[in-house]
Amino acid sequence: MKKVLIGLALVAFLLNLTGTAIADGAELWAKKCALCHGKDGKGTTPMCEKYKCPDLTNPKVQAAFTDDQVTKSIIEGIKDKSGNTVMLPFKEKLTTEEVKEIVQFLRTLKGK
Repeated sequence: MKKVLIGLALVAFLLNLTGTAIADGAELWAKKCALCHGKDGKGTTPMCEKYKCPDLTNPKVQAAFTDDQVTKSIIEGIKDKSGNTVMLPFKEKLTTEEVKEIVQFLRTLKGK
């Protein structure tokens, strides 16, 4: 019984950490990403319309990339086929943990 209670406490703790990370990711999104991608992630801002950003709430769009791909894009930025920067890199502006939090939050936008 004691092991079950410890296990349940551990699960509750981990779920709380995930919720905290998503909340932190939402705050970071609002500060670092929403200007271009929009608060809702739909990409209807003038910047996203200019660069044809995908609607990040679309489940098909989200299924087309992995967390590692999003992480790389955030850290290194994105260039178009001509080599022009369409998304600036955030490697100097965000920690690895902050990038993870943004990715976790981004996944919550699916289907909204």
